Amino acid sequence: MIEQYVLDLQDVDGTRVAVVGGKGAHLGGLSRIEGIRVPGGFCVTTDAFRRIMAEAPPIDDQLDQLSRLNPDDREAVRTLSAQIRRTIEGIAVPGDLAAAITRSLAQLGEQAPCAVRSSATAEDLPTASFAGQQDTYLNVVGPTAILQHISRCWASLFTERAVTYRQRNGIDHRTVHMAVVVQRMVFPHASGILFTADPVTGNRKVATVDAGFGLGEALVSGLVNPDVFKVRDGEVVDKAIAAKQRAVQALPTGGTQEVTIDSQQQEQPALTDAQAVRLAELGRRIEAHFGRPQDIEWCLVDDGFQVVQSRPITTLFPVPESGDQDNHVYVSVGHGQMMTDPMKPLGFSMWQLTAMVPMHEAGGRLFVDVTRRLASPASRAGLLEAMGKGDPLIRHALETVLDRDGFVPTLPDAGPGGPPAGGPPAPIDTDPAVVTGLIERSRASIAALERDIRTMTGPALFDFLLEAFEEHKRVLSDPLSIQAIMAGMEATWWLNDKLQEWLGEKNVADTLTLSAPDNITSEMGLALLDVADVIRPRAEVVAFLQGVDGDDFLDELAKLAGGTEARDAIEAYLDRYGMRCVGEIDITRPRWRERPGTLVPVILDNVRNFEPGAAERRFEQGRQKAQKKEQDVLARLRALPDGDRKADEVKGMIDRVRTFIGYREYPKYGIISRYFVYKRALLAEAERLVQADVLPEKEDVFYLTFQELHDVVRSHQVDDELIQQRKEAFRSYHALTPPRVLTSDGEALTGAYRRDDAPAGALIGVPVSAGTIEGRARVILDMADADLEAGDILVTAFTDPSWSPLFVGIAGLVTEVGGLMTHGAVIAREYGLPAVVGVEQATRLIRDGQRIRVHGTDGYVEILS
Repeated sequence: MIEQYVLDLQDVDGTRVAVVGGKGAHLGGLSRIEGIRVPGGFCVTTDAFRRIMAEAPPIDDQLDQLSRLNPDDREAVRTLSAQIRRTIEGIAVPGDLAAAITRSLAQLGEQAPCAVRSSATAEDLPTASFAGQQDTYLNVVGPTAILQHISRCWASLFTERAVTYRQRNGIDHRTVHMAVVVQRMVFPHASGILFTADPVTGNRKVATVDAGFGLGEALVSGLVNPDVFKVRDGEVVDKAIAAKQRAVQALPTGGTQEVTIDSQQQEQPALTDAQAVRLAELGRRIEAHFGRPQDIEWCLVDDGFQVVQSRPITTLFPVPESGDQDNHVYVSVGHGQMMTDPMKPLGFSMWQLTAMVPMHEAGGRLFVDVTRRLASPASRAGLLEAMGKGDPLIRHALETVLDRDGFVPTLPDAGPGGPPAGGPPAPIDTDPAVVTGLIERSRASIAALERDIRTMTGPALFDFLLEAFEEHKRVLSDPLSIQAIMAGMEATWWLNDKLQEWLGEKNVADTLTLSAPDNITSEMGLALLDVADVIRPRAEVVAFLQGVDGDDFLDELAKLAGGTEARDAIEAYLDRYGMRCVGEIDITRPRWRERPGTLVPVILDNVRNFEPGAAERRFEQGRQKAQKKEQDVLARLRALPDGDRKADEVKGMIDRVRTFIGYREYPKYGIISRYFVYKRALLAEAERLVQADVLPEKEDVFYLTFQELHDVVRSHQVDDELIQQRKEAFRSYHALTPPRVLTSDGEALTGAYRRDDAPAGALIGVPVSAGTIEGRARVILDMADADLEAGDILVTAFTDPSWSPLFVGIAGLVTEVGGLMTHGAVIAREYGLPAVVGVEQATRLIRDGQRIRVHGTDGYVEILS
């Protein structure tokens, strides 16, 4: 058993994480790479840690208490974790364990200075780095001191930051164990960190070297600014040499000290260009061994590099797989669909199967490869114009890539690039019957789907669904439907351009489209006001709903006075809109019909903030305001030279926009209605798999792609490990911010606004709904947490149609994602809410409760308090 307490670094690799922790496993792997020098040493294994924990009877109780604590209760976490550390440090290392450690130490040289470093089983992992969570001690000399510092490393598993990190990442404290690495100390001339991908841009072809004099602690602790070298294709392409006034050096008797660097040396580079290039080459070798970009700690000793740590860089956004070595440019689907959260595998695979263009998955998000369209000048112009109207930041990011010489090849126009966007208005009559007919066709198609799917089970269901997806795409690509959508959008753009030119007024169409007919999404918000009207006079029902905490309350309602009417009103609402939810493009997200409790806070806000009949009044006020604006605009135009012609043209376009703009929202409603039909059929299939003991729970199917689920249904066999890996990967994807544009080099581009018309300090965005409003900011990331008062301004990351019931109760809107024609913008205009979208990091820069002013006409937000 003694042999298992200590293992030589040379004897471990990536397969031994459970025994030697992440750091130990990586160091063992590094020591096996040809040409990579790693200081000699050994690992005190997790068996030793478990032995120590077993010697401490109170630890079990303390861990139970710890798991029950709220991670936000900083004081309680601090107190209890300090208590656990004291308990562990107070345990004497048993004799046989101490002897095993001392024997290994003798092989390094009993009085040899060593680094003693924590190596937890949950660190330096592909999905969670845990960087800086546990402790490292440098220049420790002699067996007594080494044993003492090993105990400190064991205890450091319970530092406050490590405990909080695990709690926030849903990791059980008992499942993480601590190994300790003891290595011969190196005394470097220079040291630092090498990132084999640029940690800021994500570019996988650019290595970044941070370098300083002495030990690396000076850089890690922020004591000095490093020299920074950027290396690409074997040469330094950029560098910044810092004034390095301090360094950390080892003391002869043990420990370290800060020293002042000689003034003549401070401005000298810590590495030569040739050394930086050589280091980057070593980094590429290490990256190839581990199969992903690495964050590497290195030391320069006598013109030779030694590597003391390597871990995956976990903050990089993954690159879609292309299957070739060509350059590719990808645009985020989530930014256009107003849903930038990660999707589960069933979710993104269903969207891929029902989308009109090929989509590539990375980090749980979907991207469209636009390289081919950017390569041809004609399709490039159309793409940039369409992207600019949707989201100016995407356009700017694409232009940034195009400015790079040769990244996107230039191809002749003859290639398939699709028609350029933003051409002349579609040839379609301004006829409300067109919209009525399209809606009726969509309803009939969904009714046929519901009827035909009822009898389908097993492999036959999947064959049926593949055919249903073709019908789904046929409905989506109906030329008349696309013409109707484009007619509304192009009429909006035409009105805004012409009326600014002729009357000097911005965004007039925002008022002219108020309360446009046939907008299913704005009707959904108003319909919930009608539900509130049913509930408001029934005091017992209101009191009951205020205590609801779950989704099984509808049957209980019927037992209350007036409860049957309240339940019927909610049920009728769910029959029409229950397929919707936040993040609805991911079929795996719970729908309102599945979780009706989501709507309760919004209903209660409506009960509190509105008078009876508010829905009809709101719609009528908007309609009258639009009508009055129309009369005003036409009268002012007629007073101009050639005014009658201008007024007639504008009147035609106003009729056109009011006929078609509401339909913009209907295709998405149709898609999501279909999705709910697909979902119920697939969940019924999942239930059968649970009954047959193939799966432990039906939601496990969400972590399989559609094709994988098809295979499981056919074979009745499932890879449990794959599902577990997918769950962990999905958890890790939440920490990643998807870029608007991503290249095959891994460079993530966000884009920038090129504007100078906003006051200093204002937050810039896209103006999507005219007007200026001042009020209290309510920063809400989850619709279920909504608690709004009249006059509040909603600040959130993104709003898909499911957020529109909140729009009836707010005075303005600010989102991080969106463009002129995304759903939130359309509904904001419908309701006459001043709105600015595409405001980068709005939910971080604006604090809940602050007073802000939203300039919906000019596209910026001022923070007032």
